[in-house]
Amino acid sequence: MNYQTNISFGLVNIPVLLNSAIKDNNVTFNLLHKKCDTRLEFIRYCPHCKEKVKQNEIVKGYEYSDNNYVTFTSEEFAKLKNENDKAIEIISFVDINEIDPVYYDKSYILTPNKSTKAFELLKEALRKSKKVAIAKTYLHNRLYYVVIRFGYQNIIMNSLYYEEEVKLQKEKMKKNFTEAELKMAMQLVENLTDKFKPEEYKDEYQNRIKDAINKKMHGEKITKVKGKKKKSIDDLYKALEASLKENHAKK
Repeated sequence: MNYQTNISFGLVNIPVLLNSAIKDNNVTFNLLHKKCDTRLEFIRYCPHCKEKVKQNEIVKGYEYSDNNYVTFTSEEFAKLKNENDKAIEIISFVDINEIDPVYYDKSYILTPNKSTKAFELLKEALRKSKKVAIAKTYLHNRLYYVVIRFGYQNIIMNSLYYEEEVKLQKEKMKKNFTEAELKMAMQLVENLTDKFKPEEYKDEYQNRIKDAINKKMHGEKITKVKGKKKKSIDDLYKALEASLKENHAKK
C-alpha cells in the first residue's frame, strides 16, 4: 500500500507512510469452466445497448425509485471531499478501555515518511499517557474515524465502524441459572484462563486446503477430516462439572 499522508496534531504536521498491518492468509482460487478448465472472463455488458462497456464509460448511479437513477462521476465525488480530511486529523485522546472492540475494523501501521522528531514524540506521548488518539481521515474514498495507538513499538491505526453500522443492542441479563451453576462456570473460566498467545492460533482450515492442493498436484485423493465426537449432557451443572474434570485431566 505505502500510502503517503500526514498526521495533523494541533498545529504540528507529521508526514507518515500508511501500510496495512494485516496479510490475507486465504488461498485464492480462479473460477474455471468445468467442461474445459479454462479461466472465466468477467465482462461488463449493457443489456440495453447490447454491447461490452469500457471502464471509462462507467458511472455510479443511485436508484431513488424503480429504474430511475441519479448518476455521479469520479470528479463529482471528488468535489464532495474536504481537502483538510486527506490528512489524519487528531480530534481527541481517550482511554482505550472506553472503545468496545466491536467498533474496530481494519488495522494499519504508520511509519515516518522521513526522520522526524515529531513522530517519535507522538509515539512516546501515546506510550507514556496510555491513551489513544481519535482521528478522522479518508481511506479508500471513504471518510473514517480511526484510533491511533501505541503497540508493538509502533504507531498502529485502526479504522472504526460508525455507531449506526453497529447493530448490537443492550440486552437485559437473565439470571435463569442457579448460584451453584454460576460457581461451577466461574471455576471452569478460571481453569481455562491463560495468556494471549496469537502465535499458537493456526488457521487449520487454510492449512488443510494447502495440503489438499499438494495432494491433488501429486495425484492423491482427498480424504474427509474426522472430528472428535463430543458428549452431549443435558443437565447444565453436570455438563460444567464434566468439563472441569476433563480440563483437569488434560492439564
